[in-house]
Amino acid sequence: MQPVDYTTLVAICHSLNAEYIPSRLEQVYQCDRTSISLCLRSLKKKSWLTIAWHPQAARICIGNPPPRKKDTFTFSEQLRHLISGYALIGVNIVSEWERVVDLQFAQRPNEKPLYHLYVEVMGKYSNVILTNAQQQIITVAKQITSAKSSVRTVETSQPYQLPPPLTGNTPKIEESFTDWQETVNLIPGRLDKQLIKSYRGVSPTIAKELIHEANIELSIQNNQLTPDEWKSLYQQWQKWLATIHQKTFYPHTTPLGYSVLPPHDQNIVKKNLQEIIDDYYTKKINQENFQQLQQQLQQKIKNIAKKLQVKADKYKDKMNQSANSDIYRTQADLLMANLHQWQIGSESIILDDFTTGEPIKIPLAPDKNAIQNAQALYKKHQKLKRAKDAVKPLLEEVEEEINYLQQTLNNVLQLENNDIEDFETLEEIKAELISQKYIEDNQYRQSSNNQESQPRAFKTPSNFEVLVGRNNRQNDLLISRIATDYDLWFHAQEIPGSHILLRLNAGDIPDAKDLQYTANIAAYYSQGRESDQVPVIYTKPKYVYKPKGAKPGMVIYSNQTVIWAKSSDFIGN
Repeated sequence: MQPVDYTTLVAICHSLNAEYIPSRLEQVYQCDRTSISLCLRSLKKKSWLTIAWHPQAARICIGNPPPRKKDTFTFSEQLRHLISGYALIGVNIVSEWERVVDLQFAQRPNEKPLYHLYVEVMGKYSNVILTNAQQQIITVAKQITSAKSSVRTVETSQPYQLPPPLTGNTPKIEESFTDWQETVNLIPGRLDKQLIKSYRGVSPTIAKELIHEANIELSIQNNQLTPDEWKSLYQQWQKWLATIHQKTFYPHTTPLGYSVLPPHDQNIVKKNLQEIIDDYYTKKINQENFQQLQQQLQQKIKNIAKKLQVKADKYKDKMNQSANSDIYRTQADLLMANLHQWQIGSESIILDDFTTGEPIKIPLAPDKNAIQNAQALYKKHQKLKRAKDAVKPLLEEVEEEINYLQQTLNNVLQLENNDIEDFETLEEIKAELISQKYIEDNQYRQSSNNQESQPRAFKTPSNFEVLVGRNNRQNDLLISRIATDYDLWFHAQEIPGSHILLRLNAGDIPDAKDLQYTANIAAYYSQGRESDQVPVIYTKPKYVYKPKGAKPGMVIYSNQTVIWAKSSDFIGN
């Protein structure tokens, strides 16, 4: 993930001062553990300023309004109490080549600031600190005690101190070519690495961009540059410093992220800086959160299913043992019918089977007589028979749980983070697993957002709508609320998969190509996605019902028709 470097921070502060100063702080809302949103109202508009101290995505920019859910964080409550209603009169970088921004708040514009909100944009060391006019810390997003850092502590009531300055030379626009070249070329190494190490404020993104604009190979060593390449790179260096000094930024997106420096290609479109920053980091954080949650749920479900499978195997072993219970009854019957053949102290006896006439060897306890041995065999038969009756419902219950978890795991694996709906679906799956007692999370706070994730939607060749459930809640919703008597319900046969609904009106008759298209979708969103062909069933919704007490997404169907589908045909479509 591309970090917000000094150059970008200067551009952001310049943009905020030009468009949002002065502004009145109307509201403070903390979205999560690493970001807050400040509602600013200027003479022209109302906007939300996002301030984040996320380890990989620390930033300050104008963003979207925060989601409507309860704010229970102490930091935002303290900010609301202290600076809500105050005027934001300045957004300034506290010192050259330092990534620390000072948001100044006063009672009215043109008055001296009474509070300073310092935003330290420094990767994993990022922080947000509120001080009074005397630079005494009032509240802080992350308390840094002496146990955490021996270099600098950040705690309430102590004086605020700037972070330790970075090593390296300070870039100066008046520095001569010879001095600059000697500094960069002092220690042999890769050119981009030496630029970063030699000068403050040079991020990996800036180093790569300067080298690229100078038409130099990125992986080149600094001692391999020709005199012309050195001059070309120095020209780009001067342009970079001039851009920062003159504030002539040109925000635009790049294949790997974004840039604020004027590009060599004049056809690249200039975009709104605040929108670029907010869009880039919002997508990156959502992607990171999605992958993390998806992996957590996947691992948790697999672990639970593995334990249940071990339990199911034990039950099956007991069932197999119980299946031999009739053998002990037959042996007991034979022994009772042939008491005269028993001899004292015998450890076994061979008797002919009643039906086949084949000889059967029956083990005996030598300290018991024939009748006592027969009674022991009868008891063993009854015990195994009772065990079979007791284990059978337990096995069915465990297998039902395994099927449910396999269905849920398939839902998790089918999500690809193509839109915000996929992440919301993952959160719903987690909430469902918590409600089903498969996951314990006392700190989990389900979103109070009334908007629920919606099924995927596609169109058949004849323009009929096809709805695809993303999780068990949506699968139940398709049958219980959405489906009508005219629709058709599809599902991959005997394997986990999404519930599919082909929407039809009265009198609509889908063509074979519509049925095949919908079946291909059902195959694609099932466990058989990688198979060449997948059997898919379809039936009327009235033949699909949910048994009483069944887990989410589990249904029983009848009157089905089978159609063979290819998930690859849906991909190609």
